[in-house]
Amino acid sequence: MLRLPVTATLRTQTVRFGLPPAAAETYRGAMAYRFQVVVDSRDPHAQADWWAETLGWTVEPSDEDFIRSMVAQGYATEAETATHHGVLVWASAQAICPPDQVGSKERQRFLFQAVPEGKTVKNRVHWDVRLDGDDKDAVRAKLEARGATFLWEGHEGPHGWYTMADPEGNEFCIS
Repeated sequence: MLRLPVTATLRTQTVRFGLPPAAAETYRGAMAYRFQVVVDSRDPHAQADWWAETLGWTVEPSDEDFIRSMVAQGYATEAETATHHGVLVWASAQAICPPDQVGSKERQRFLFQAVPEGKTVKNRVHWDVRLDGDDKDAVRAKLEARGATFLWEGHEGPHGWYTMADPEGNEFCIS
């Protein structure tokens, strides 16, 4: 399993009216927001599995009893569920987070949601995965063996990276 930390910690920083974060905190009504990154996917469960392994994160556990109760009460249908790796899940989405943050409201999170169409154009947003000293070529080879595609190599001064695509074509960089 590859354990690759994400560049951004996905925690927000408060900036209001051009004020630095410390000053913004004292500004009346200033607050920071939490967020998750949502990725459109043809197969959200396969994407969640792939990215959890890539990042060393965890696929968030399914609450099978809750899903069954929602179906039993008429809030959902059997068609909105699926079985993935022997577990009852919502068919339309799956999330991942760092293993030490499972269940925390403050967790960093990627949510993969089902959409009917495949990816057709370049992403306007992508994430960078820092390798923290791991060999970039070796990581690239491992990712390609798991279904990633190498797109191009980039450089800015002494910093270099590979732009890759995950199995559904979403761009990301490793450096």
